[in-house]
Amino acid sequence: MRFDEYRGFDGVGLAELVARGDVTASELLELAIERAEAVNPELNALVIPAYERARERARRVTPGGVLGGVPMLVKDLSQEMAGVAHTSGNAALKNSGHVETQDATIVQRWEAAGLVPFGRTNSPEFGAKGVTEPVAWGATRNPWNRTRTPGGSSGGSAAMVAAGVVPIAGANDGGGSIRIPAAYTGLFGLKPGFGRTPWGPYFKGNIGALAVNHVLTRSVRDSAAVLDASHGWEPGAGVRLAAPEHSYLAQLQRSPGKLRIAFSLRSPLDTPVHADAVAAVENTVSILQGLGHEVVPAEPDIDGMQMMGDWLQLWFAQCAATVDQVRAGTGCKDSGFEPDTLVMAAFGRSLRANELVEGEFRRQQYQLRYAEFLQRFDLWLTPTVAHPAARIGELATPAWQQLASRTMIKVGASRAVLRSGVLDTMARENLSFTPFTQLMNLTGVPAMSVPLHTGTDGVPLGVQFAGQHGDEGLLLQLAAQLEQAQPWQHRMPPA
Repeated sequence: MRFDEYRGFDGVGLAELVARGDVTASELLELAIERAEAVNPELNALVIPAYERARERARRVTPGGVLGGVPMLVKDLSQEMAGVAHTSGNAALKNSGHVETQDATIVQRWEAAGLVPFGRTNSPEFGAKGVTEPVAWGATRNPWNRTRTPGGSSGGSAAMVAAGVVPIAGANDGGGSIRIPAAYTGLFGLKPGFGRTPWGPYFKGNIGALAVNHVLTRSVRDSAAVLDASHGWEPGAGVRLAAPEHSYLAQLQRSPGKLRIAFSLRSPLDTPVHADAVAAVENTVSILQGLGHEVVPAEPDIDGMQMMGDWLQLWFAQCAATVDQVRAGTGCKDSGFEPDTLVMAAFGRSLRANELVEGEFRRQQYQLRYAEFLQRFDLWLTPTVAHPAARIGELATPAWQQLASRTMIKVGASRAVLRSGVLDTMARENLSFTPFTQLMNLTGVPAMSVPLHTGTDGVPLGVQFAGQHGDEGLLLQLAAQLEQAQPWQHRMPPA
């Protein structure tokens, strides 16, 4: 099999070839490794190869099953692999030589379905940014334009899928980290609802029940098939969701029916939205109307600035706890972390318990208002991102600001700075590119980015659909309908 033939199949299609005996899992793995070795020097997306582990596994794959024998990559943030390094994009963990002793539950389920992971993909430090440019590993580049970011935090996985290395790669999402890179690389990215997929057995890095595991794919059916393989309760999980009545893959064969879909273009932060992002939604509205859906302008009554501040508080608190864990495990000093991470951790330590609880009270109100909103609509459509993909380094913190931040930490002024209104400023400055995704993490509902548009710069720009709890099947049905109406799998970035 040649690469152009390999690239023409999604994961389900490759598994069908393995089941028929047309190709072996080992042959597919070697094709994927060869492609990775060809493109990774420029993309810098695969940071921890695990080739021999994968070769041994591929030799043991029994042909058959929806995903049997399909090569994949996993993200270097959670999604632990036994016998393989795990750095979370952090220099201290990278230099410690730490190797995991146990597979994450999600990886166990992927491998049980026949998938063959052969490495770990780049992530910003602790997944804390919407670009993938960690100091520990360097920047990952977008296959559609190597001067641009693929987004984050699952940017390494997105770059590898978009470049045709694998049809499926692991990702997770605590504030948009599946949907943002999907939007910038022309992929399908479903964030399941909280609790749909496992996070154990470590249960670390869950950011106040915000984050979920899943994958980035080129096809909708691959995402559905992987969700079939991975969803469900695990011991120790805080919630136990009802299983779908029918498999997600089977649900793709059903029409979503006529839907009433709300759409909005306004940034929750009242920051500018680029004309390309507006066009992406407007074009999608036309497609939806052509499919017979009712589409009307509307949005939930939620204070976007307050919501984003509450999301940031949780993010900062999580960052503080993570930094403390890494310090304890490695003995590293401040030099083991990026300056931005130390600032976020300092803000997290300056928060008081009552402030976090008050944020949780408001979070309940966001959940209520969002649920009330979707009593009038089936789904909500927005841009996935507000601007085209940034240039590599464009969103880096300026040197003068890093110096000011170090001074703030040194003199212990983080709480005073946080209370001065800097949170609003940080939200506007740092989240203006990606203000549409965080609400779905705070409310825990499923959402997806669908690759229906390309910007004037030639780089993809996805649109986001969000549903209510339990709506993964409905979202996948609509995505399959859109995929048929405007196919995207044939689109491929420059070689």
